[in-house]
Amino acid sequence: MAEFEPRERTFVAGAGTRLTDARGRSVFDAISSVWVTIHGHGHPAIVEAVARQAARLDHATALGASNPVAEELAARLAALTGLDYAFFASDGASAIEAALKMALQYWQRGGEPQRTKFAHLRASYHGDTAAAMSVSDIAAFKETYGALTFATLAAEDLGEVLARDDVAAVVVEPRVQAAAGMRLVPEAWYAALRGKCAPLLIVDEIATGFGRTGAMFAFESLGLAPDLLCLGKGITGGALALSATLATARIYDAFLGTASERRQFFHGHSYAANPIACAAALASLDLFEREATLAHAATLDAALGAMLAPFAAHARVREVRRAGLMCGIELLAPGGDAADAAAFARDVAAALYERGHFTRPIGATIQLVPPLSSDSRDLADFASALEEALAA
Repeated sequence: MAEFEPRERTFVAGAGTRLTDARGRSVFDAISSVWVTIHGHGHPAIVEAVARQAARLDHATALGASNPVAEELAARLAALTGLDYAFFASDGASAIEAALKMALQYWQRGGEPQRTKFAHLRASYHGDTAAAMSVSDIAAFKETYGALTFATLAAEDLGEVLARDDVAAVVVEPRVQAAAGMRLVPEAWYAALRGKCAPLLIVDEIATGFGRTGAMFAFESLGLAPDLLCLGKGITGGALALSATLATARIYDAFLGTASERRQFFHGHSYAANPIACAAALASLDLFEREATLAHAATLDAALGAMLAPFAAHARVREVRRAGLMCGIELLAPGGDAADAAAFARDVAAALYERGHFTRPIGATIQLVPPLSSDSRDLADFASALEEALAA
């Protein structure tokens, strides 16, 4: 923190795929403001939807109440995903926390209270709140906070995990582990999760959802059928904070009962189902249809492969990893030292910024996760600037 100079990264405006900093410099938002911006900054359709809803109903609690905008969004998300109900919160970690609590309570209501363990991928990341950290497996994000977390299972052998009678749920990121440096998970690893298995399946689409990997949701291409699905980041197109935990009817029904039975889900957030955020999300979903966003992303995907191909053989690049428009270029430092490689990546990111591109390295990995509204020139300019930065 002592080395960070905030005045060099103070953004005061955004339009389309670009951000403007306090010095008046315009830069390409090469990480979609950490994987949230879909249709570009300040898209008129989303701005209009936000303003219209703010004038009609800015907020009303969802605790013991409802609002029609949230109900419409829940129905749209259910239709898109194949799940049945939505529980809203404000950020991805909150969606994960809700899913984990739902899984525990589901088994308590279902007569198997011994199912209290959670399994997850190696190198997983699901958020920075306590339970989300517990099902994460990246030391830098959790080692300091061990007193707040609980023991979990890092699943090497899924068959062994699925056979246990104490596992409540398996939590997975589909295809890409973004916070692990855009680590790609072999599709074969998910095979055991297809079809019916005893533990619940929680799929974390917070980073991968809404077209990032090519499909609307990455779990679709893996043949998975989540019991609980966590969405966030791009859900509003990147305009406002919102997340959702989607559940099947099987899960939902376990919580039904009279007030005296106390079967309800004891969890809630002050701004859950905020009407303005839900209006932004509905506008974003409309844009996917009206602007053929996924088809445009497929065109960019095809072009990006050719642009990044030369880096695979670059002397200062260890590996290029990519799924759709989620890309990681892992760098090498002379001598191969990991700390030196991370420092080198920070220097390269700074050089990219001076060349008009904003990104943040994850360790030694340079990220490229552009808005889906980018054009091929944006991506070509980034690739050219990266080549210059590596050389410099």
